[in-house]
Amino acid sequence: MVGGLGVSWADVELGDVLELKRGYDLPHAKRKPGDVPIISSSGPTDLHSEAKVNGPGVITGRYGTIGQVFFSESDFWPLNTALYVRDFKGNDPKFCYYFLQTLDWEKFNDKSGVPGVNRNDAHQEAVVLPPLPEQREIAGILGALDDKIEANRKASACLEEMARALYRSWFVTFDPVHAKSQNRPPAHMAPETAALFPDRFGENGLPEGWGEKALLEVVELISGGTPKTSIEDYWDGYIPWASAKDVSQCGQAFLISTERRITELGLSKSSTKLIPKYATVVVARGATTGRACMFGEQIAMNQTCYALNSREGKPFFANCMFMTEILGITLAAHGSVFDTITTKTLQAATVVSPPRSVSAAFESIVDPMFRKVLELTKENQTLATLRDTLLPRLMSGTLRVKAAEAEVEAML
Repeated sequence: MVGGLGVSWADVELGDVLELKRGYDLPHAKRKPGDVPIISSSGPTDLHSEAKVNGPGVITGRYGTIGQVFFSESDFWPLNTALYVRDFKGNDPKFCYYFLQTLDWEKFNDKSGVPGVNRNDAHQEAVVLPPLPEQREIAGILGALDDKIEANRKASACLEEMARALYRSWFVTFDPVHAKSQNRPPAHMAPETAALFPDRFGENGLPEGWGEKALLEVVELISGGTPKTSIEDYWDGYIPWASAKDVSQCGQAFLISTERRITELGLSKSSTKLIPKYATVVVARGATTGRACMFGEQIAMNQTCYALNSREGKPFFANCMFMTEILGITLAAHGSVFDTITTKTLQAATVVSPPRSVSAAFESIVDPMFRKVLELTKENQTLATLRDTLLPRLMSGTLRVKAAEAEVEAML
């Protein structure tokens, strides 16, 4: 029994808590359309028509990506690159999901053959286990934070899609112009906004009076740089510094934090510069060329990216415009090994150019949407930090449930 935690907390081995089992092979040729998630060492990767394991389930990497842990509420198919919990041995599955995140999986790296997790070694790991009622309370606290993060993520995705759908309607399919040409009022549009659109198309195929512009007439192109890594005084400051990895792995509209930071001296002694808040940043070279996001703060960046800053003070119009064109720009990229977006690539790009009154009307509508997305993104970062701080303390018993509940309630 564990001193200070009461007789109900027990010193056990991981194999007493749960049983890990290797997943199952499923070649692409044998996969059939369905709604069953296929989960690999890096998480859900595909769908299949048949489940191999009943949910709820917990999955982690066997080799390849090691250390990430995934939870599946529904039935699933774990691939052979993963381990899944075959038997929870009476313990709470959601607790086990969080519990496994606290383990040092590199300790169980089997050096024979292909490096990967040796589940027999993992089963022998000494751990501390709370009783089932407290397991459920711990899982409930952490789950509440994850549920709020997921709700915020979905709300952000919905708002972003609404803004981008509006851009496509106004500036790609020209729905308001089509409606007016048929003597119909544009759907879901205020009369004063509808009055900004013509009721016919010009000879160029665009709404009458509209034209095209070079992309770089609409946005300013800003390049980045890297302070010398050999000079310690340039690094570990307070200025966030983004790389292609930060941008490509952002996975959301806004990037608000980075892996590395630089000092003011590093900023002043290199070609990097602070990129304005709300500028669109795109990966210009490498395997993730074309990935893009907006900066949610002033952030410096390296030379693998370009920043595009609106010349007219309409950053969200500029972002929606660029994201609509990004596929064509990426296809125009070239390189000997990886595709590369060069300044010439961007100089050659053209975009639809509406009257400023129309782009201003669009900006006024989507501005609060994107600002809310940024607010939710920052809130999620705070929630995730709180969750990650509580997790090891709850699992070790150094923080008890009642105290943790107070911290979570203050946030939610």
